[in-house]
Amino acid sequence: MIQHTDEHATQVFADHRELLFSIVYNMLGSVADTEDVLQETWLSWVPRRRGTEIEHPRAYLVRIAVNHALARRAAVTRRRETYVGPWLPEPLVTAAPQAEDTADAALRAESVSMAMLVVLETLTPLERAVFVLHEVFGYPHAEVGEMLGRTTTAVRQVAHRAREHVQARRPRTQADPRVQRRVTEQFLAAQLGGDIEEMLALLAPDVTFWSDGGGKQRAALRPVHGKDKVGRLIASDIVRGHVPDVGVDYRWVNGDPSALIFSGGAPYAVVVFDIDPVSERIRGIYAVSNPDKLTRLESERADDTAG
Repeated sequence: MIQHTDEHATQVFADHRELLFSIVYNMLGSVADTEDVLQETWLSWVPRRRGTEIEHPRAYLVRIAVNHALARRAAVTRRRETYVGPWLPEPLVTAAPQAEDTADAALRAESVSMAMLVVLETLTPLERAVFVLHEVFGYPHAEVGEMLGRTTTAVRQVAHRAREHVQARRPRTQADPRVQRRVTEQFLAAQLGGDIEEMLALLAPDVTFWSDGGGKQRAALRPVHGKDKVGRLIASDIVRGHVPDVGVDYRWVNGDPSALIFSGGAPYAVVVFDIDPVSERIRGIYAVSNPDKLTRLESERADDTAG
């Protein structure tokens, strides 16, 4: 009887794993921490499931995962306090959008984008949880309150505050993915070809460059703002030519057309460009080169090659 119950519990968990992963990753921005939270959720789920018929397993699992993620957030915050340089989310390779994708799917793709996750980092843990659950996944305020042990009124106030905060920092209009792919290819071709003028022409005047090396790869210790400063930084990299045997693979990362930079066949960095939809100029550059955040990309590429 116990074995049968465990098998059923495993299947229910597996049916909801993708949803749980998406919610927790949106809350933490780390694949490794998300996997740990899902393991904790599983360990909490199975004992409670034995001998008990849970009427709404989806809601139950989401509540467990969200609260484990909030508990994990304290440890994540402590790690960030000693992190060397800007912290960027761990890149997550995603599937290319399909023509039949719904508006909800498009919203969730935007919510997991590198630019959006950077903005979500400026929210409090509670604000972020409420924003993710309500704005991204569409849970009503009352249901979010039940998950978080808050009143509906309190959740509504937090949601309003979080939404205003995000909207003030993240433009509502995004570039078409085809434009983003084209500009990404143009910029990297100019960079690899040493065409500094072409690169500068693609940068918006107020562009910001974030580079996350985690103290293990060369990177700026703080975000660099403005076309001139960003241009000088990139130009200095070209002059140094410090990345040997460079290769580029274009993939969808965090819901955006992005570039995976390889050195000697091994992942060296993930670069994501945030493009202004009107001017088609680059307003944000996010470069992740911390090797600890690229290990999954290496294994995924190996699987693709083997396939």
